Amino acid sequence: MVTVAVDAGGADLGPAEVAAGAAIAAAAGTKVLLFGPAGEIGSVPDGVEVIDAPVSIAKAADPAFAVRSTPEASIVQAAKAVAAGQAQALVSGGSTGSALAAGLFNMRRDRGIYRPALALPVPVPGGHPVMLLDVGANVTCRPEHLVQFAHMGSAFSQAVLGIASPRVALLSNGEEAVKGTPELVEVHEQLAGEGGTGLNFVGNIEGTQVFEDAADVVVMDGFTGNITLKLIEGVSGRTLRAIRDVAMGSTRSKLGGWLLRPAIQGLRDEIDPEGPGGAYMLGLRQLGVVAHGRFTRKGFARAIEVAARGVEEDVISATRAALKAAGALRTPGHGGEEDGDG
Repeated sequence: MVTVAVDAGGADLGPAEVAAGAAIAAAAGTKVLLFGPAGEIGSVPDGVEVIDAPVSIAKAADPAFAVRSTPEASIVQAAKAVAAGQAQALVSGGSTGSALAAGLFNMRRDRGIYRPALALPVPVPGGHPVMLLDVGANVTCRPEHLVQFAHMGSAFSQAVLGIASPRVALLSNGEEAVKGTPELVEVHEQLAGEGGTGLNFVGNIEGTQVFEDAADVVVMDGFTGNITLKLIEGVSGRTLRAIRDVAMGSTRSKLGGWLLRPAIQGLRDEIDPEGPGGAYMLGLRQLGVVAHGRFTRKGFARAIEVAARGVEEDVISATRAALKAAGALRTPGHGGEEDGDG
């Protein structure tokens, strides 16, 4: 049975909502170590063990400093439990920054990885999810980082999403190979020239093509990725609200809205951000999933479920093997960054 360490600190709806999600996951067969304020969590069912950790650093202005200086924090204790082998994966219900810092300092960057990336499968109405990475872990990226992201996203899509040969694209301002920043042009040259490495690289795509089945994995730096993700969330949320407002605008539209209600609810379910379970922290030695702080128990249960599935599918080994086969692993000392092998 897979054990998942879950940080209950920082969730918008409180630790009790995270605990309710943990209970759902436990009923489905995943053991949960739940780190948070025991007094707020209350009683839990079999399969969920509460470790009293009332301190949260989810709102810390400097996540790296907070992780280093607050070992009693719930996210730090959860990450340490994974590093010590008490759990096989981490789920955070707090801030992305704190989760990444706790993962890096405790679970450690995997050997040969330049930087971890946040990968998010975004639901597509009528189709399968498209994976975006990086969506916020790294504001700036060098070409070798983006090359690794491409291989990590491809390997993950194969292992967890079940796509046999994921189409990998770069997000740019044009489809032509010469479009984009100098770094993007260099990455395009490297990926297009690799051949026989197992990567199904389809070139550049523009923002309008992300949801048009042009690719299964879309690679970008974390600054671009985070803006892209927030824009998608904002537009989809506003569109659904606009449909609801129009449907309630008059007696006639209310009748039409009532007739369309099942279809609209189906669309809402299809694009529900809780469906994917959160963003995956790829490039660490163990798997981490960052759930959105506003998730309900359904979303947290899903986050725990996908983390457990990633362990069962051994996505870490699959990702490492894909990078090794492609020659995309960093050699010791290259690039002047800490290699995380300690």
